[in-house]
Amino acid sequence: MLSAVICLLPLHFCLKFGRGLASLIWIFLPAKRKKIATENIRRCLNVSKEEADRIARESTVQFGSMFMEVLSFPKLKKTMASHVKVVGLEHLTRYKNSSERGAVIMTCHSDNWELMGGAFAQNGIPLVGVAKKQKSAGADKFINEFRTLIGMHITYRSGVREMYKMLDEGHFIGLIMDQDVGRDDGVVVKFFNQATNFVTGAASMSRFRKIPIFPAFMHKNSDGTHTLEIFPPLQVERTSDKHADIKLMTQRLATLIEEHVRKYPDEWFWLHDRWKSMRVEFEPEEVEKFNLELGIRNEE
Repeated sequence: MLSAVICLLPLHFCLKFGRGLASLIWIFLPAKRKKIATENIRRCLNVSKEEADRIARESTVQFGSMFMEVLSFPKLKKTMASHVKVVGLEHLTRYKNSSERGAVIMTCHSDNWELMGGAFAQNGIPLVGVAKKQKSAGADKFINEFRTLIGMHITYRSGVREMYKMLDEGHFIGLIMDQDVGRDDGVVVKFFNQATNFVTGAASMSRFRKIPIFPAFMHKNSDGTHTLEIFPPLQVERTSDKHADIKLMTQRLATLIEEHVRKYPDEWFWLHDRWKSMRVEFEPEEVEKFNLELGIRNEE
């Protein structure tokens, strides 16, 4: 019902209303969450506390307009071309027309990643979104229904067999790979001059199936529309050292994410406790060893 009402109203009004609502929520957000965001920003971007506070607030307030865009999916489905400008689509279509097998699309939690999936689907890319199952059954049902409505196929992270099956059928697997993972599920690479535990799904899938990875990122334009930029494909090298191959590609992807976040810091999900596993699951001696291996120096 809320979505039906939102679709009747002008989109620009809904986006402003969403930002206003999120601004109120920011006031009551737990101080612990705000502190995580601010500390992440200061450590990564080396900015003043005032600037870190501003970026933290802006990156959180944008969720209001993001939510309104999701609720507007029934309307945006018909006007996606005017709301999201796609740059570099030829990289995907060229591969799609030359191969029966799908590929991996790698991105991060920047700008409206839900809208990004819809933009791919509406531009003829058969996208499989890999989702995390929500704790609330109602919330999980809601978001997946709207993802399907906009043209995506959704599978959960545990559905690895389904992912490989759909790859073989020509689908593109969308992986958002900037969130923290458990010690046993990642590899430690350099990210914002810090030893960081990174998920290896994109590199592993690419190496195992001999398929390319297409990096893609979206950012917001000044008029409220978005630009989705797709980069040329990357291919994981296949040597006798599988672990090294995967780590090398994961580092390349982490660097691309860092470059994008530095360019659009207001749009990344800073509230996420990105380095939790490094603090909790790794001993200080291990972290120091990683710092030496990765050539990381303590600037302080």
